Amino acid sequence: MVIESTESNAALLDKLKIEAERALQERPSFSIRSRISLGFILWFILSLGITVASFIILTKIENKLHFMETASKYLFEVQQARRFEKNYFLYGTNLDDALEQVHLAQKILNIHGKKMAAVVGEQSFKAMVHHITLYANLLYRLQKLNTSPLKSSSSSLSQQIEDALRKHGAVMITTAENLIEKQRQSVNAMIYMSKRIPLFFLLFLLVLMIYLANFITQQILRPLKILMKATRRIADGDITPITPTRRYRDEFTELSLAMNHMMHQLALRQEQLIKAHKLKAVGTLTAGVAHELNNPINNIMLTASMLLEDYHDLEVEERLDMVNDLVEQAERSQKIIRNLLEFARDRDIITHLYQLEDLIEETLQLVSNQLKLSKVRVVRKFAANLPPVSGDKQQLTQVFLNLVLNAIDAMPNGGTLCIETVIVKEGDYLRVDFTDTGAGIPAHVQPHIFDPFFTTKSQGRGTGLGLSVSLEIIRKHGGDIRVCSQVDKGSTFSVLLPMAKVPAKILKTSHNSHH
Repeated sequence: MVIESTESNAALLDKLKIEAERALQERPSFSIRSRISLGFILWFILSLGITVASFIILTKIENKLHFMETASKYLFEVQQARRFEKNYFLYGTNLDDALEQVHLAQKILNIHGKKMAAVVGEQSFKAMVHHITLYANLLYRLQKLNTSPLKSSSSSLSQQIEDALRKHGAVMITTAENLIEKQRQSVNAMIYMSKRIPLFFLLFLLVLMIYLANFITQQILRPLKILMKATRRIADGDITPITPTRRYRDEFTELSLAMNHMMHQLALRQEQLIKAHKLKAVGTLTAGVAHELNNPINNIMLTASMLLEDYHDLEVEERLDMVNDLVEQAERSQKIIRNLLEFARDRDIITHLYQLEDLIEETLQLVSNQLKLSKVRVVRKFAANLPPVSGDKQQLTQVFLNLVLNAIDAMPNGGTLCIETVIVKEGDYLRVDFTDTGAGIPAHVQPHIFDPFFTTKSQGRGTGLGLSVSLEIIRKHGGDIRVCSQVDKGSTFSVLLPMAKVPAKILKTSHNSHH
């Protein structure tokens, strides 16, 4: 089974960035500033509405109070006219006084008629005017009848006028009293409502405050949390572009676009760092490869010289043996060059199924000369029947090579490098332990060893990119690197890779934890 990827990691991230930008920019724009401005406009409209309503209510109360005051004066004049009317029928006096009071009542209606009509309605006001007019006409008729020479012969007419006066007078007083009482009740109702408006306003203000708090949480704090989470995963090495989570495009969309651009640039820089570290590793290997090539080339030169000098004196079988030796030494040289070129070649990521021990052995072949020169003994503890892992051979070899070279640097006076492969039951992972007997790493330094450009080596010997790039490569394969170290006792770097038989699950545990 072979799994191949035709796109490089940078090309895939570039595609994801383009799709994320399109999704972020295609949404309708509704900025947070516009929403807040709209909220303040709605708040102003609401406050204006409450102010207008309060003004209207107060104006109505003022008009009703004015009506009640005017109607009370009107009622007083009508009542005075009725008293004079009774005096006239009882004692024959005060008829002129009654007419004067009626004139005053009519004057009140004429002066304040429009305002009174606006309060009680045109129909009710006309009824008041009608009754007071009839009442005044009856008094005029009674006055004429009283001054008539035929006064003694008109007793029956006088009785009719008296009955009509009593009837219309009672209706006038009742109408005025009813209207005043009705308006008094209306005023009380409006005052009652006016007292409740502030309470309703406070209740609405409380609801609005809850809504605004929720709005701020949803529109500001929630996107901030999403962006904070994105920054954390960026710090952990996950540079997947941010995708839209809300319906509208706002200021946070621009920030997300900027962060996506930043992550895209980080991805490009990471690819460049990997290439730079690879070139450094190739340079480190050059000396060892040159030494490795020197032996087979010397053998080729000696054998070819002997064959050239003694060709005619040698038997056919001896010649064939020397030719086979030349071919064997040439193949050995070719294999060394092929391994170096394979490691240094820049190509797309291609994943296959590999056995860990095969990858480790090929890596050890690349640094066999450094191991000999540094007097480092390698102890292999490979578990039997290990399942394969899926990965890119070049990148995995780069990681193993970097860890072996770091172990060699940690043991300048020689030592032992133990490479052990085990199965981690929790999570279906394979673990490769690179344990050296070097100087170890101080506890306060361990949290920083995977930071880019951090190195404990002397100036000119390290760039500080090896472990950072190695961790990035392993995490792309769904694994992790952990370290356990003690000063003067040595260090163990553990590389965890998912087995190929199950989907890889990215480890969320810290690469700095002990095992």
